[in-house]
Amino acid sequence: MGRIKVLSVFGTRPDTIKLAPVVAELSRHPEKICSVTVGTAQHRDMMDQVLAVFGISPDYDLGVMQDDQSLFDIAERGLRGLEEVLLREKPDITLVHGDTSTAFAGALASFYCRTEVGHVEAGLRTGHKFDPFPEEMNRRLVGCLADVHFAPTTDHLENLLRENFPRESIYVTGNTVVDAVMQVARSRTGYSDPELKSLDLEGRRMILATAHRRENIGEPMHNICRAIRDVLADYPDTVVVMPVHLNPRVRETVIRELGGVERCHLVDPVSYPDMVGLMEACYMVMTDSGGLQEEAPALGKPVLVLRRTTERPEGVRAGTLRLVGVDRERIREEAGILLEDDEQYRIMASAPNPYGDGNAARRTVMGILHHYGLIDERPSDFTPR
Repeated sequence: MGRIKVLSVFGTRPDTIKLAPVVAELSRHPEKICSVTVGTAQHRDMMDQVLAVFGISPDYDLGVMQDDQSLFDIAERGLRGLEEVLLREKPDITLVHGDTSTAFAGALASFYCRTEVGHVEAGLRTGHKFDPFPEEMNRRLVGCLADVHFAPTTDHLENLLRENFPRESIYVTGNTVVDAVMQVARSRTGYSDPELKSLDLEGRRMILATAHRRENIGEPMHNICRAIRDVLADYPDTVVVMPVHLNPRVRETVIRELGGVERCHLVDPVSYPDMVGLMEACYMVMTDSGGLQEEAPALGKPVLVLRRTTERPEGVRAGTLRLVGVDRERIREEAGILLEDDEQYRIMASAPNPYGDGNAARRTVMGILHHYGLIDERPSDFTPR
């Protein structure tokens, strides 16, 4: 085989961020790879924002997003749109990322078209079917459909081996989000958002907070917001910046609980470079996001994980993350430890990032070339420093 066609599918902010370095690396091998990109636009504005940052113009834009869309809507429109692209392009392999509904639709459509599937960020597991929902089952189902697995860490490799996937089909790459965050941190020049530009952090410690997961909507989200309010009251030198997710149920709760609270800045979702800037400037991160668990440690920031479970146990073991759950008092207590105990903070902030070294995209593309016999040497597995 002299040249292969690789179809990369993305549609949300996280999977677009994490596939962007892979798309860039694919383009560096034109003699061996024809790279084609598809944006489902599952999250229209957030996908477009990230594409602009990384200079990607998709070859196909499916435009599946509609107001008040359901998981059924995304799957149905994604499958139909991808069917047309797959039949026209006839790729050798479809790359999908992680655990989004776009990833599941991409893997299933490729299976229906008898096209191989490569799963970037493979092997993450909580072991709980509905936590996170629908991500846990999305990634398990994509794994069943995948022919090649790009596992970020050896923990994820072990998960896949326990599920009887063949070792030769698994490449341990590191997480491509570390490539992305390091690239943006090197190139960004300042905030683009006027509200962030006007922030006065002189003499204050800024906490970056996010919360949006479906399983946290309802009482857990209220608890998270009330704990943030408690922390602000307990520590007058703190400031919270909280980009508020566009989900109406999330926004309603966050604005009700934190709107008008002194030193709490609720902002609309920010650009990826601005988010990287907030991570660089903050004292610590409080979040239920998966990606921030990997990104913030790359910038030396401790993370309190506002979830009952995490599919990223490496960070907990390494000391970059603390899994604190969604109990109001527990969140308040754990935040207080980092705000009061300099040694505890230092240990978390200086712990090596177990998720990557900035070379995950290169290992991923080398894995694809190795899988198709276009290079002889298998890429070395990523191991944390």
